[in-house]
Parts: sequence; structure tokens; C-alpha cells
Amino acid sequence: MPEVAPTARAVPHSRIRELAEIAMRMDAAARTPSERVLRLFFGESNLPTPAFLKEAAHRAMLDGYTLYTENAGLPSLRRALAAHYERLQGVALDPAHEIVVTNSGVQALNVAIRCVLDPGDEAIVLTPAWPNQSSNVSLCNATPREVPLALQAGRYAVDFDALEAAVSPRTRLLIYTSPSNPIGWVATLEEQRRLLEFARRHALWLLADEVYERLWYPDSQPAGTPAPSILKLATRDDAVMVAQSFSKSYCMTGWRVGWLVARADLAERATQLNEFIISCAPGFVQKAAEIALAEGEPSLREMLALYKANRDFCVGAFRAMPGVTLPSPDGAFYVFPRIDGVADSFAFCERLLVETRVGLAPGVAFGAGGEGSIRLCYAVDTGILEAALTRIGPFVERMFAAAQS
Repeated sequence: MPEVAPTARAVPHSRIRELAEIAMRMDAAARTPSERVLRLFFGESNLPTPAFLKEAAHRAMLDGYTLYTENAGLPSLRRALAAHYERLQGVALDPAHEIVVTNSGVQALNVAIRCVLDPGDEAIVLTPAWPNQSSNVSLCNATPREVPLALQAGRYAVDFDALEAAVSPRTRLLIYTSPSNPIGWVATLEEQRRLLEFARRHALWLLADEVYERLWYPDSQPAGTPAPSILKLATRDDAVMVAQSFSKSYCMTGWRVGWLVARADLAERATQLNEFIISCAPGFVQKAAEIALAEGEPSLREMLALYKANRDFCVGAFRAMPGVTLPSPDGAFYVFPRIDGVADSFAFCERLLVETRVGLAPGVAFGAGGEGSIRLCYAVDTGILEAALTRIGPFVERMFAAAQS
């Protein structure tokens, strides 16, 4: 009997989704709203997409943007993205040859990875990280080599010695995320320089996941300042790719539109592969994305103020719990506390879910360096966070006391 391909079988099931499915079954059995789970496991805001973007999509439908577009995306959106980089990062891009619109950020990762890996190749992935990066490497019949960030002096940092040790003759790609999902780490300028130099020296492609670029909270910069992009340091001839998305910055997770920035030869190939993966992102969604870039700053800044306040609340709450270590996250919308004595973060989160009806993501889901931690997404109404932390605190205290006895 024909079987599922070994490559497909080898890709692990998402531990985040595994926990979410338990929560969904609990919700299906809930008899009252108070019995429903507080869902803080997904990387998604509970804020609705701004009304002006819904209206923009509706207008675009009425204007006829319901047919195929170019494989690389609407020229008008690519020009808007080039203007975005010029304005926010001081980077000049060729919209016709260096930008490819994709059907989400994860599809940008997928097509970028497909363009540089052959079966048997290896990719180094800085972790803890969103598991879809390593899984997309595996889908190419290649091998992800996970190198955890080091926790030093209260912040995460790139372990360059471990990076050097991970390189082999089969290594073709290095992937990192800044701002980071799940830890909120933002690469310093020096770390970016050294990552770029590392990739050049070893003749590797460097893929930066910058989906959380706009979700950065530096005390020394005005609100809305983007996290620095690797594109500010790279030349247009460097083997550098950036995966991006509208999902997080504009509350458009379900709209599935992102983009890839890459050297012209890779962007050309990614455009051609788009035909066989998605053909193109929906035209009316692309037009709404243009409006997000043109008119989205006020709603983005309002959202950032909420997220920063939520971050500070969560950091304070977790640091008051016994046995918890939590470096302050500088970006994205997650906290990733490490809890003493937790050797199985999935079991910990499952028990927390069943006993308190609070759903968090287990650290083990995020690769090497993630076990022993839990991830909470704070991109929600403050009232939900307050209710969740009121339940999490006593649970952690009980677990800590039991471990000490």
C-alpha cells in the first residue's frame, strides 16, 4: 500500500498546536463563558483588524482586484514596500527585482528556504525560535542544526563559538529572528555585523525573519521606531534574505500577506516558484496592504502603547513569582519566563491549562534552549492578562513549593 512520504512524516507536529487542540476541546465542552480557556498560546493579537483596512479590501474587491496578479505581487505594493524601507530603514531597494510579495510570512520563509537548500544540505537555526523555520528546512529534505542563544548577564546573546562549531561542509544557510519569537530578543548592531561577517566568511545564505520589525520598545527611541534591519548593513550583492509580514504590525494574521526581500537572482527564482506554490497573494488583500503602509501608523502606535504596557505588567508579575527567571524582552509581543524545576514544559502547560484554563505555549516547541520555559503572548486586552496572571501566579507557587519539598 502506498505510504505518506518519509519527508512529510519526519516533520514534527507543532507542540503549540497540540496544546491548542486540547484547549479547543475544553472550550467545546464549556457550559458558560467563564469556563472558556484564556488563549495566550498563539502568536496573534486579539485586537481586530482596523476598520479602515477592511474597508480598503472591500473597495479593492469592488474595483476588480479579484483576479490573478503578477507572481511577484502588484507593482504598486512592491513600490510601496520599497518606499517603506527608504523611509524607515534608510535602505534603497529595487521594487521590480528585489521584492517578492508572498501569501504570508511563513510562505516567504518557505520559498526562500526552497531556493537555497537541496536534499542533504544543512541549515543553522538560532533558537529558541518559531518552529516553522526548522520544519521548512526539513521539508526540503535538509537538516536543521539548532544553536541556542546564550543567556548572559540578563539578556540573550548570540553564541558565536557555538555557531562556528555547528558549521559543516553541508551548511548552506543561517536563519535568525529579530525581534524574536518567542524570547523578545533584538539583535544588537554588533551582533548583526558579526552574523553577516560569519555568513560571508563561510559562504552561507543569511535569512533574517524580521516579521516583528515594528514591534520594538527602545527607551531611547520614539515610539514606532523599527528594529534595525540586516538590510542596513548588507550590500545588494550579499547573500541576504529578509522574510516579512503584515500580520503582526497591522493585526492582519488571517489575511495571509507577506513579502521577501532578496538579492535579485534569488528574488527572480522565488517569483518563479511562487507560480507553483500560491501563484500570487490575493489582489484585494495586496491593495489593503498598501493602505496599511500608507495609513497604518496611528493605529500601530496606539497598539504599541498597549503592548508595551502589557509587557511591563507581565514582566513584573512573573518576576514576583518564585523560581522564575525572565530577561526583559525588547521586542515582539511575548514573554518567555524560565521556571526552576520544569523539565517538561509541555506537561507543565497541559496541567496549567487543565487546572486553571489558561493556555500558554510550551518552551520545548521552540527548539534547542526552549525547554524549561513557557511562552505567553501579551498582545491581548489587559483584562485578559490580569485574569490569566492571577491564575498563573498561584499555580507556579504551588509547583515551586512542591519541587522544594
